[in-house]
Amino acid sequence: METTFKNKVAIVTGGASGIGRATALAFVKKGAKVVVVDWTENEETLNLIKNLGGEAIFVKCDVSKSADVKAMIEKTIAKFGRLDYAYNNAGIEGASASTLDCSEENWDKTIAVNLKGIWLCMKYEIPEILKQGKGAIINCSSVAGVVGFAGLPAYVASKHGVVGLTKTAALEYAKLGIRVNAVCPGVIQTPMIDRLTGNSKEAVEQFTGLEPIGRFGQPEEIANAVVWMCSDEASFVTGHAMVVDGGFVAQ
Repeated sequence: METTFKNKVAIVTGGASGIGRATALAFVKKGAKVVVVDWTENEETLNLIKNLGGEAIFVKCDVSKSADVKAMIEKTIAKFGRLDYAYNNAGIEGASASTLDCSEENWDKTIAVNLKGIWLCMKYEIPEILKQGKGAIINCSSVAGVVGFAGLPAYVASKHGVVGLTKTAALEYAKLGIRVNAVCPGVIQTPMIDRLTGNSKEAVEQFTGLEPIGRFGQPEEIANAVVWMCSDEASFVTGHAMVVDGGFVAQ
């Protein structure tokens, strides 16, 4: 295990699977203590961390609810006494529908989790990171945060919103020691993409066809980018939306 983040503490929301799990493991491999956050109970990520010799706790949290997010931070400080980094990754794809057919319920839920959730997390994370005098927050947007994607209006709107929110927070806290950036993953092999494709061969080929590299990205490829953006190697990077993608061609 490396010691790049020795004695540092990182929160990873949506940490039960996919990119979140990969990022939690990547932080641990660099020596950080990790708070794994998700809205369903999950021990698998914690077991993987323990197998690496790392230290972590699991916190159940619905990021769209302020009381849950506040409790998440309180539990983090109670256990580890500090917060240095946060990867605000929790998100949902919502139901597929055209702008005309998107239901108000679907719109509200998707925006609440994907956009309001990011804002709430930062609202409660920032005061604790400020106490350390230095830290970093990475928000998970999407390639759909920089291009349109037919059939997912609420998702696309929420992810565009994450980019704007990230840039605003970056301007507000850069001189106070907190760097805030967004990562915009392309089509990554996660449970979310499995739901979108239904694991059908035709749908998988359609999605991978959007990537000039010709394959899905892997969660670890995003995790490595997130951890780098939190590190001192990225000390001059703030307010950026980093597209981690094989060259997405959607317009």
